[in-house]
Amino acid sequence: MSQSVLFDAPGPRARRRILIANILGVLFILGLLAIVVNGLAEKGQFEAAKWTPFLEADTWQYNMLPGLMATLRAAAVAIVTSIVFGLIFGLGRLSSIKAISWVAGIIVEFFRAVPVLLMMIFFYQFLSKATPVPPADVPFVAVVLALTLYNGAVIAELVRSGVFGLPKGQREAGLAIGLTRSQSLRVIEVPQALVAMLPALLSQFVVILKDSALGAFIGYSELLVYARRLAAGEGNILPALLVTAAIFIVLNMLLTFAAQRLSRRLGARAGNLLKAEDAVEPEGVPAPTK
Repeated sequence: MSQSVLFDAPGPRARRRILIANILGVLFILGLLAIVVNGLAEKGQFEAAKWTPFLEADTWQYNMLPGLMATLRAAAVAIVTSIVFGLIFGLGRLSSIKAISWVAGIIVEFFRAVPVLLMMIFFYQFLSKATPVPPADVPFVAVVLALTLYNGAVIAELVRSGVFGLPKGQREAGLAIGLTRSQSLRVIEVPQALVAMLPALLSQFVVILKDSALGAFIGYSELLVYARRLAAGEGNILPALLVTAAIFIVLNMLLTFAAQRLSRRLGARAGNLLKAEDAVEPEGVPAPTK
């Protein structure tokens, strides 16, 4: 049995106290849930009339599915553009040219500090009054721009920290075989950093998916807007919000599952490459004799 180097393994008495604390915690949470469910039942939130609209095909065809597609559309475009933005400015922050690194650092820190909703409102007003973007497309473009700039800045910082977290021998090996510093970044360091930071990158994709709901404040018709429209007609705002929350949870779980599979596949491929390299005998070195 492996033992932590930071903490002593708990003894029988400590394990018993931990078990009791866990049981009390579970009972406390179950009690809170019972109180909430009982309160909702007394208010009539579990009446069949409030939930049956979600069993009808028209509800999904004309409300939930169009809203879901709008959410996925904005999130998908923002994820791609955020990755591009993050890679460009992440490499800019790692540049050996001080001016490029300084400018990239200012841009990244600025967009990390500005709230996403504030950027959405700004771009909505700017695009509406100072650009030829069609009015029907203004909310979508504003949402994508805001999500791209904020999350792209976070991804740029992830790239920088991921490269700094690699062993120094990676860069030294690249320089030893004749690569320049920029070539070492592009060919050796950044690909390894991307694999290492995949869990953090995944969490940022989840943030993009959830923050797309902020587009409701500037008139972008995404899933939350369609759910509220449905609730206004059916008088079931709480069930509509709960169903919407369940859809977001399922989407995030699917995204997490896909990223975990990709991470395992990349890790297995990297392990196979290392094994293949170790199996190749270096040239000029005679094989050991028995």
